[in-house]
Amino acid sequence: MKIGIIGLPQTGKRTLFGLLTGARIDGPFDSAKMPEGVAEILDPRFDRLNALYRPKKETRARLSVQLLPDLDSESIREGKIFRDIAGLDALCHVVRAFRDDSVYHVSGAVDPARDIEFVNAELLLHDLLFIEKRFERMEKDAKRTRAEALKKEAEVLQKFKRHLEADRPLRALAVSAEEGKVVSGYPFITMKSMIVALNVSEGDLTDRGLSGTLAARFQGQGMTIMRISAKLEAEIATLSSAEEREAFLKDAGIEEPALHLLSRLCMDAVGLISFFTVGEDEVRQWLIPKGASAPEAGGAIHSDIQRGFIRAEVIQYGDLMEYGSEEAVKKAGKLSAMGKDYRVADGDIINFRFNV
Repeated sequence: MKIGIIGLPQTGKRTLFGLLTGARIDGPFDSAKMPEGVAEILDPRFDRLNALYRPKKETRARLSVQLLPDLDSESIREGKIFRDIAGLDALCHVVRAFRDDSVYHVSGAVDPARDIEFVNAELLLHDLLFIEKRFERMEKDAKRTRAEALKKEAEVLQKFKRHLEADRPLRALAVSAEEGKVVSGYPFITMKSMIVALNVSEGDLTDRGLSGTLAARFQGQGMTIMRISAKLEAEIATLSSAEEREAFLKDAGIEEPALHLLSRLCMDAVGLISFFTVGEDEVRQWLIPKGASAPEAGGAIHSDIQRGFIRAEVIQYGDLMEYGSEEAVKKAGKLSAMGKDYRVADGDIINFRFNV
């Protein structure tokens, strides 16, 4: 699964990409060589489990992240950026909301709502143009393709077209499994999950006014809007100890770093949840699709576990934190032995029993 970071010039995309992946981007780049990296999932549950077990090894879950070129008039005219976006699983649109006279804005002034509308409109237009071209192709293929198949596809595309022409992205449209199969593989960008990261000034990070106003304005667009101060997050990243970071956040009136929230939103955007395996040797977080069964979760660790699955011994994260140890959880009757039909819940702590 891969998250793409998109946005207008000078919004803080590079800074955010660097904070997520630890990579440093120097100098210009284009779509021929886009920076890619791996972002660790910053989950406070993982940190608390490590504090409880003090393992020899700590392994966080990770997601792939790609930084795309500026979405400006040149890249839009060339069109390749849309093909690059189409290959991603979800999008994080970084929007400038900070004011700094030393950093120019491509449109002359800071206006987050205008910038969101501009990017949304370009993505909508891409999908509409694809549908028009597809209709032209279908007319040419009419003599060689079964009429029934073309009719079904035309009905789905007309439904999509009406929705897009109403300025609504496809992710906000109810699409049946059958309809999804008809257009499977088509490069519909607005069908992808979208996170809007408002890059605000440090002093505006706790102000919910702007994000609330934008959430109301873009209601029904299927976007998750959050606030982040890339500058502040960069300062937090320089602090060496957890105690220093905690004190810094407390002084700033912040409950948790915005990067923690963003990493969880990225997981949700690509349809993933996580479970944990724990012990003195290693505490590890694993990513699986929402709705995955216990054997499928075991398969994320090793195919032998899925193939020889017997049962999953499951502890809920909240129970472990409440009772303080696995032994206490067992005595309280809170450990559950689950079979192959069990659907793993986010945050489950699992020990797999299997035989091959």
